[in-house]
Amino acid sequence: MDLARYLYGIGLPGPRIEGPVETMGFKAFNLARMAAIGLPVPQAFVLGTPFCQTFGDDPAAFRPALRKLLESQIERLEAACGLEFGSGRKPLLVSVRSGAPVSMPGMMETLLDVGLTDATLRGLLRLTGNPRLVWDSYRRLIQQYAEVVHHTPPAPFREAIALAMAETGARHPQELDFHALTRLARRNLEIFESASGSPFPQDPLTQLQQAAEAVFDSWMSPRAIDYRRMRRIDARMGTAVTIQRMVFGNAGGTSGAGVGFSRDPASGENRLYLDFRFNSQGEDVVSGQHSAHDSERLAATLPHVRGRLASLAEILEREFGDVQEFEFTVQDGVLYLLQTRSAKRTPWAALRIAVEQVNAGIWSPARALDALADVDLEGVEQRQISDPQGHALLGSAIPAGIGVAVGEIVFDPADACARAEAGQDCILVRDDTNTADLRGIAAASGILTARGGRTAHAAVVARQLGKACLVGCTALHIDAERRCATIGEHPLREGDTLTLDGTTGHIYAGAVPVITQRPDAWLAELAGWRREAATAG
Repeated sequence: MDLARYLYGIGLPGPRIEGPVETMGFKAFNLARMAAIGLPVPQAFVLGTPFCQTFGDDPAAFRPALRKLLESQIERLEAACGLEFGSGRKPLLVSVRSGAPVSMPGMMETLLDVGLTDATLRGLLRLTGNPRLVWDSYRRLIQQYAEVVHHTPPAPFREAIALAMAETGARHPQELDFHALTRLARRNLEIFESASGSPFPQDPLTQLQQAAEAVFDSWMSPRAIDYRRMRRIDARMGTAVTIQRMVFGNAGGTSGAGVGFSRDPASGENRLYLDFRFNSQGEDVVSGQHSAHDSERLAATLPHVRGRLASLAEILEREFGDVQEFEFTVQDGVLYLLQTRSAKRTPWAALRIAVEQVNAGIWSPARALDALADVDLEGVEQRQISDPQGHALLGSAIPAGIGVAVGEIVFDPADACARAEAGQDCILVRDDTNTADLRGIAAASGILTARGGRTAHAAVVARQLGKACLVGCTALHIDAERRCATIGEHPLREGDTLTLDGTTGHIYAGAVPVITQRPDAWLAELAGWRREAATAG
């Protein structure tokens, strides 16, 4: 197979080379479309899906050719960026991202800050003058590389972060100064060698090659296989790999990362739905391990960025003809777009959006019916609390879906699956939203987490499945070994019943009575479209 045909460029010198979504991958295909209409997209090159298929057939035989190919393509990226991969003066760092021909949020791997080494971090310091950025990026890369490439457990790295915060009195990793981050990076190097059995690689090209291979391998990860099975996605298509110039959301007080939806994906309301986290990289927002509550502060601190995001949401929805979910980074007050895709939404939101798009003259009835083809319209309903009197309000969290969930507490995704098989409703209670819990999320009636934001990948999947999902409950503390938890001063044990209100974010003890609302007016409009289509046919 002539794999050179399946190399693509975004913002690179020479002729514009793009391909079909089947080989370019959904993520890169949409990046190329955004770049073509002048939106701020960092330069990138793309290894198309046939590379994944070839690598999967015989990894050892393909590795030498892959290394040479990456070396030649990184030169194209250097020419576009004016930076040099592996340079001690003006180093180019890259992200390495997956991208199947269909959207699979959070199911495969991403690595950031690839190319940073003991030598190149000095160049990054010269280039940026920002020692905190340099050491924060290095400690992140070491940890992510260990977890993604070598499959080492995250616990020792998380313990090192917790110790660093305890020693300095920091409440969040963003508050660690560069001295603490320097020590943390050095500690991460020790953990890496101990866990993997080898030193952290100091050759940037080796980092790049192993990162790309890890992304290819993640196509066959258990969670990716589970998601494909749930969504009936062909396992033969493979994933593309996008290698893109890094932009740094962790560069300081006028930087950050976020995820936006052009409409509310839970209710379908026509309003910008935004999560943002200052001084952070994108994985902090979508991983589900951190909260992302800075969207209001973004409007106050960087109003020009907030205004630009609102206008970009309209541009993206118009360009792609559907409600969009987009990821972005702000570096030193400058906005960059890193991804857009059709937004995952609740069945309720899907119905509302379709009706409103037809009424606005944007979609035809036929287009709307096609968009709703996979939605169980008979099951579209919204459950609401009828009367919480007599039930203790235990606390509140951030709603990441709509509706109400009532069930018994479980702390293990496997237990959620067992309860579902037995026909029992349960609430999956976890420290954070994680796509590794996909089976449990699908099985549970509702999800409650101590950390995470509305736009974390796992929350996106839960919302698409129509689950009531509450995230970022700061009063929730879980003791998984003893199978118990507390919300504030209220003790909870496995098997206790909770009610989650996905509209208000309230958490109640016991089974609160609910009422069910059906979108009869929207369904009547749908029935009218079908009658018209039948008459026309």
